[in-house]
Amino acid sequence: MISLDDLDHALIGALRHNARTPVSSLAATTGASRATVAARIDRLVASGTIAAFTIRTGAELTGSGVRAIVMIEVHGKMADRVAMQLRGLPQVRALHSTNGRWDFIAELEDKDLGTFDETLRLIRLIDGINLTETNILLKTSKISAAF
Repeated sequence: MISLDDLDHALIGALRHNARTPVSSLAATTGASRATVAARIDRLVASGTIAAFTIRTGAELTGSGVRAIVMIEVHGKMADRVAMQLRGLPQVRALHSTNGRWDFIAELEDKDLGTFDETLRLIRLIDGINLTETNILLKTSKISAAF
């Protein structure tokens, strides 16, 4: 991991807010030159500090739909098989392997409670899943990470 300075933090924060912000706008906002901003972004990407540029959909911004996290306990040595099936569900936005009580944490998003209930039913039917615990996300506050 590289050492980050104030400019790096400012660029990361701005790109978190809008990954499509033009380099010229980032330069104007930070007071750095366009060449410096472009070089810093390239360095942050090359070092792995910035792993990806992504989007948030309108549904995420307006808060429509149902979002949740599901903690999943897997029976025996079936983690790879369970993970493959979970990754195949379009409602699973992210799948995290963990240590401790739960083997996986799945981030889910569905259009309404009815379809969300069906998605949970499908997850519970996956062979190898022993136990689940679900928490619906009510409100999300976006915060900038301090490095």
